Amino acid sequence: MGYKTVVVHINSSSDTERRVRLAAQITRMANGHLVGSAMSGISRYLYADHATAMGVGMAAQCMDEARENARANLRRFENQCQMLDMPSFEARLIDDQAADGLVLQSRYGDLIVLGQVNPDDPISPMEEETPEYVAINSARPVLVLPYAGHFEAPFKRVLVAWDGSMEATRAVTAAIPLLQKAGKVTLAVFNAGRQPDTHGGEPGADIALYLARHDIEVEVSSQVTAIDIGSALLSYAADIDADLLVMGCYGHSRFREIMLGGATRTILQSMTLPVLMAH
Repeated sequence: MGYKTVVVHINSSSDTERRVRLAAQITRMANGHLVGSAMSGISRYLYADHATAMGVGMAAQCMDEARENARANLRRFENQCQMLDMPSFEARLIDDQAADGLVLQSRYGDLIVLGQVNPDDPISPMEEETPEYVAINSARPVLVLPYAGHFEAPFKRVLVAWDGSMEATRAVTAAIPLLQKAGKVTLAVFNAGRQPDTHGGEPGADIALYLARHDIEVEVSSQVTAIDIGSALLSYAADIDADLLVMGCYGHSRFREIMLGGATRTILQSMTLPVLMAH
């Protein structure tokens, strides 16, 4: 079991090279295929009326410039893949906004790799909703990388956030290829006493047994906290020196209005390690 097709978001941000390197490492673990996906930023809904919204010549010039910028980013991606000696990769140019394009591409991959919004990066204001939107709407799990820090795969110590929900179940299942390669896996259950019907008499035992059948040894840790779960997860991840967090993604999206659960929003805003999410 592994990620045979990994899609990585390619843009002009300063952390793209780190993102590609980690995505390439994960792809190699399954001898898979790496897809660099760059979006021009031209919404597919624009074509129908762009001539009336602005002059035809001006619209064409703007679109050409946007596509050329995306092509330049993809050329850098291809050069990096060649330097990394990737056996199987391709570059895709998508005429769409970043968030919508990645959601579409998620239907044809096993894992989507993208970056946290960097408030100091000029490109971030144009893509500020991308991680949230993709995490909620993606057909596949997403791996979000912090804009700061150095990370390598396989991951050595993984923290799994478990609350018995469908979202957490999907995230755990999606993370199995990474958990199988990890040196140590810790499954944290926070405030289990508040959900006795979900966790049963021994919180975390059932999911630990499930993972054991996938040859994954899990240490279950029951935690009680009075602070918000997102902050508690990041604090505990730092305590155990985790280099990957696996968790469910909570929220919904009505068109472009994104409503995230508290823990999900906290993690995406303050993350200090890569986070694999599934909705």
